[in-house]
This record gives sequence, C-alpha cells and structure tokens, in this order.
Amino acid sequence: MWVWLHKFASPPHCYRLARTTRAVVRLERIRADRGCTLWRAGARTPDYQQGDAFRIIYVHAPSAWMSLCVYVVMALASAIGLIWRIKLAHAVAASCAPIGASFAFCSAGHGCPVGSADVGHLVGVGRTPDFGLILLFLYLGYIALRASIDDLQRADRASAVLALVGVVNVPIIHYSVVWWNTLHQPATVTKMAAPSISTSMLIPLLMMIVGFTLCFVALLLVRVRGEVLRRERSAGWIREAMA
Repeated sequence: MWVWLHKFASPPHCYRLARTTRAVVRLERIRADRGCTLWRAGARTPDYQQGDAFRIIYVHAPSAWMSLCVYVVMALASAIGLIWRIKLAHAVAASCAPIGASFAFCSAGHGCPVGSADVGHLVGVGRTPDFGLILLFLYLGYIALRASIDDLQRADRASAVLALVGVVNVPIIHYSVVWWNTLHQPATVTKMAAPSISTSMLIPLLMMIVGFTLCFVALLLVRVRGEVLRRERSAGWIREAMA
C-alpha cells in the first residue's frame, strides 16, 4: 500500500497520470455544466423578489465555495511539502494558487455589484466581499512571494509557510456571514436540518458546484503537468516522455 501511495510523489508517475485523466475529468465537467444549463432552461420563472438577478447565484456561490476549497488544498499540499519534503506537493500548491485566485476574483466580482445594489437577501452580500477580498489578497501574496524568490527551494518553503498561516482565515471567511450582520443570507444548503432553498434552485446549484469542482481538477492537472515540466526540465525521463 505504501509503495502504491509513494508513486503519487513521483514526478514521472504524476505526469503520466495527469495526462491520462485530464480528458475524462474534462468530459465529466462538460456533462455537469450542460445538465445545469438544461435544468435552468426548464425553470424560467424569475424570483419573486430579485427577478432574473437571482441567477447570479449559480456562478457566485460555486466560485466562493471553490475559492475556499482550493486554498485548503493548497495549504495541505504545502504542509505535505514542508513535513515530508516532497517536491511534487510544492508543485501542486504552486499550481493551485492561480486557479484559486481566479475563483476568488470571480466570487468577489459577482458579489460586490449585487450587494451594493441591494437586490435582496438571496445574493446580496453587504460587507461579506471584504472577507472574500482577503482571500484573494492571500492568493496574490502567495503568487508574488513565490515569484520574488529566485531559488526554487527557498520559494517553496517561504510560500508554504505563508499558505499555512493564511489558512486560519478560511473558517473566518466561511462563517463571516453568520458571525457578522450582513446582507448575505445565512446557510441554506449546508444546514443540519433540511435545506431551506427551493429544490428547483438547489439541484442546478449542486450541478454547478460539481462542474466547478471538475473544472478545478482539470485545470490543476494541466498546471501540475506544466509545473513538473518546468521543475524537471533537465531530467532524462522528460526527454523520453516528449519523444
């Protein structure tokens, strides 16, 4: 079992695995997005308070959720790289940062205009984007710190420490809508009781979350392959793989 797990820390094995699984993940993401689109096309009734503006939830909510999840993945990969000194883990963390920053920017960009317009409690966010912007700045700080250090090993260690320090903000950002009084609605999907969101909205929202998750996996596989090529460009197995 340990030998099987140890293979995932091997750059050649990871490179081949990412190349073979990328197409499958991309196909499943397309299916999830298409299913959500068809479901939303059948439910054309606007919301009684926000009208058609409520549909932004299908982009804002999955983007916010993925921005938090990607940062957790980046922090876990950084911890593995620091503790066990696995170079591939640092490559995964470095690949997560631009993807997570894109999700955080998309979440803040969709949330701020709707919150400032005060269209209602479904997608209005009030002061919540301030916390989302903190996560975006953490991503940008991670990217800037890594780019400012020429030595790759020092860059891996310094950025890993920053990622682990910043992960403390993830639960604060997640529960900020509950702890502070904002226009953002409280939890509607991840409730201990039954979700209070309508089924006609819940199903396409879950489809979009699945689609965004598969999109992250597909992008991560592509970026990890590129990061491995950059780090192992002088290795012999790279020339064999290119041939």
